[in-house]
Amino acid sequence: METSILTKKRIEELLEKGKRLDNRAFNEFRQLEIEYDISNKAEGSTLVKLGDTQIIAGVKMDLMEPFRDSPNEGVLMVNAELSPIASERFEMGPPQINSIELARIIDRGIRESHCIDMKKLCVKEGEKVWAIMVDLYILNADGNLLDAGNIAAVSALQTAVFPKINEENKVLFGEFTKENLPISSLPITITSYKIDSRFLMDPTQEEEDCAKARLSTNFVFDDKETYIHAMQKGGEEPFSENEILEIIDESMKQGQKIYNLVKASIDKHNKSK
Repeated sequence: METSILTKKRIEELLEKGKRLDNRAFNEFRQLEIEYDISNKAEGSTLVKLGDTQIIAGVKMDLMEPFRDSPNEGVLMVNAELSPIASERFEMGPPQINSIELARIIDRGIRESHCIDMKKLCVKEGEKVWAIMVDLYILNADGNLLDAGNIAAVSALQTAVFPKINEENKVLFGEFTKENLPISSLPITITSYKIDSRFLMDPTQEEEDCAKARLSTNFVFDDKETYIHAMQKGGEEPFSENEILEIIDESMKQGQKIYNLVKASIDKHNKSK
């Protein structure tokens, strides 16, 4: 159901007073929970809960012929499924524009960070490479699918392992090695939503419906420096140069916090295995 005009007005009135419906600060994220090994068939899987938004990510791997322009590199594909189980706004059938956009933004954040060494996914140059398929299933859509989807995807990739193959290079689905994917970093996407002249992070669906524009920034954090690898603007209203710089600065601060939470969760999971 679409957010009513009265609710939008109430949200905007509260923002003018420096408040949100759930009393969070403008830059404050909802509670984040990550569960691992949701599927015993996938090479890696997670369930991410960000407030009431819930997303499952599954990683499947298979051997395929490489693309002609990259004969010694593996393949990455991200797909997002928006179904009526997540929201009555979504319909069954061919992929909708918003599901395609969601998948592409998350794909770009992972791909442009170069966190996966694609050349190490080559089995035989020009003939066989590993293809990594990340499928996102939205269970409940209550805003900020971009950031929640990114967390689900990267945490599933970080904990994924290669499947076993036989002597004929056939994948033995459902049988796993203990070898993790060649991943060097943990890319984090932070999205800011513009409502009038104010910027919110991690909006609920009602807040997101009030936004006229958004800016997603993908970061990779290390001990020495923070890198921006991708940005994506959405919505009708433009951003000024100062607004973009303000968003990047605050996104970097909050991104570091989310990175620390996700990294600690992954480390805890790996130690328990």
